[in-house]
Amino acid sequence: MSILSGKKVLLGITAGIAAYKSAFLVRLLVKKGAEVRVVMTPSAKDFVTPLTLSTLSKNEVLSSFTQEENENAQWNNHVELGLWADLFIVAPATANTLSKMANGSSDNLLIATYLSAKCPVYFAPAMDLDMHEHTATKETFQKLQEFGNVMIPATHGELASGLVGKGRMAEPEEIVRFLEEDLLQKAPLYGKKVLITAGPTYEAIDPVRFIGNHSSGKMGYAIAQEAADLGAKVFLVSGPTHLEVSHSFIEKIPVTSAQEMYEAVHQHFTECDIAILSAAVADYRPKEVASQKIKKKEGELTLTLEKTKDILASLGAIKKHQVLVGFALETQNELENAKTKLQKKNLDLIVLNSLNDKGVAFGSENNKVTFIEANNKVTPFEVKSKTEVAKDLFRYLMNELHA
Repeated sequence: MSILSGKKVLLGITAGIAAYKSAFLVRLLVKKGAEVRVVMTPSAKDFVTPLTLSTLSKNEVLSSFTQEENENAQWNNHVELGLWADLFIVAPATANTLSKMANGSSDNLLIATYLSAKCPVYFAPAMDLDMHEHTATKETFQKLQEFGNVMIPATHGELASGLVGKGRMAEPEEIVRFLEEDLLQKAPLYGKKVLITAGPTYEAIDPVRFIGNHSSGKMGYAIAQEAADLGAKVFLVSGPTHLEVSHSFIEKIPVTSAQEMYEAVHQHFTECDIAILSAAVADYRPKEVASQKIKKKEGELTLTLEKTKDILASLGAIKKHQVLVGFALETQNELENAKTKLQKKNLDLIVLNSLNDKGVAFGSENNKVTFIEANNKVTPFEVKSKTEVAKDLFRYLMNELHA
């Protein structure tokens, strides 16, 4: 999965021959999972049609403050557009539009939206060789970058005039690759390694039966997804679950039993910066596992159980630079039990959740958690989706624990 997945991308298209490439760019962004809206300069419609772009983006294409042919048309709010976007890309960016951006000459919807944008702005120049090399254009490039905008450099190639040189807009694939690499390098967890456990463990009774629990793994997988979106390399040690991940930054390590999870976690812990153990690990396992299926007989069947290794405590005993986070699922004396677990296992943070809250049972899409730090600071949250809980967790780790 791309870091562009789920991003709201506003694409500005200006009046250059390279505008035909913008249709391919829209298609690539949508394939990466981005939500794309397009704003054009009026003259850009001479090079690529709004119909093509609206079909590919599945959103209305805007090019003026109102629909001039409709006297009852609603005003297109450039401020709303600018605030909506997570990223604003101007491609192609002609010399004319770039000059207006640099000097605040707001004579069309695209420039007005640019001046209202609060998100990162990228621009991909597209112009002829002499225009690209002119002192005025170079000063424009410099000025825009000093404003904090990011230039996607033009490439060398054959130009519309027939000349060969620099000024050709980067190809759509190159633009997407540039965006992904730039976003990842600026991501707050880029270069960090995060270890996450998720799901249940199954402890075998015989080749057919096992002792398990109802954990779906959804919380752990949401945490893994958020960590990867923030740029981290993720080791996801997962018990049996139907869930899948496709993010290139996530390495899934499937396990079945508590012992297998213990071994996988210890294999990766020393190289990690953050470890978040959200799996529902079995506390006990059968002392002896039958080699053949146990046949049904009259009377009772007695199983002797032994304790499994405490993975969280074992990491707390050897941690050095790592931030260690545990999860506690409690049904009574919740806060007291969680605080005891936090101290006993040498954790930096424990995430308390409860089966007593409605709508947050095993397998649910939601969760209600409380964060408890080693200094006993308690921060409760309302019921939220597990995706939002994962976001809250990393915000907390970065802001409060400086992970």
